[in-house]
Amino acid sequence: MTALTSTRPPATTADRAERIERIRQAAHRIRRNALDMGEVQGQGYIGQALGVADVLAAVYTDQLRYRPEDPHWPDRDRFLLSIGHYAIALYAALAEAGTIPLEELETYGSDDSRLPMSAMASYTPGVEISGGSLGHGLPVATGMALGLRHLGNGARVFNLLSDGELDEGSTWEAALACAHHGLDNVTAIVDVNALQADGPTVGVLRTEPVTDKWRAFGWHALRVDGNDVAALVDALDELRAHRGSPSVLICDTRIGSGVPLLESREKAHFMRVEEHEWQIARDQLQEGLNR
Repeated sequence: MTALTSTRPPATTADRAERIERIRQAAHRIRRNALDMGEVQGQGYIGQALGVADVLAAVYTDQLRYRPEDPHWPDRDRFLLSIGHYAIALYAALAEAGTIPLEELETYGSDDSRLPMSAMASYTPGVEISGGSLGHGLPVATGMALGLRHLGNGARVFNLLSDGELDEGSTWEAALACAHHGLDNVTAIVDVNALQADGPTVGVLRTEPVTDKWRAFGWHALRVDGNDVAALVDALDELRAHRGSPSVLICDTRIGSGVPLLESREKAHFMRVEEHEWQIARDQLQEGLNR
């Protein structure tokens, strides 16, 4: 894939329809690749990968400027994965983007693989920061965006974080700093799947009304169905044009989206999938694409 231009002309109806279909197909492949990687281990953060696939497809297919053959290109847009355990989803997106070879996904989580179960920048091309401890992504994005501004570099910084990560005070300290410095080259994306390691998010630490909170911190905030590709396209276009303050896109997603077998599974944060279920999941995914 060639690097996207930094500005985009207004889309015609035909352009928009083509973009939506391209993203929808990419999201399907990301989900399929995530299932294939999950089968290698028999378990993992499959539900989150399926849920966030549309968001990743929209960002990588339609928004980011990058060169797959040159992951350290200075003018690239930066995509920071705060939530290191979503690595399985990011690897699938990076394979879709051409940054890592598709066949390398088979090594996911294996000894000596460049694709560890938690994302690490020192291992994997296209991974900007090492994940794991939550609450680090937005502070790093803030510093990165300030540095790019001082360099006169027009690259954008995206940070994907989870609703559970909003429990961390460092996230909100960074949100204040971003707004204070008027960092309109920062776009945060919050995956609100309503589940975290200790249970439903609402029962662990209530974050609603989350959109109002971001706005109170000085951010331009939009909220959409994160599994609605058309809504994602429109929202990301609006955020791309916004100036004067950082932006956040709050995405309500469904754990296991696209695979009914896994959408209703209990204990879905770290999911065990039986050996015979992987092909059922792939079949259901294909049926959904064909509908």
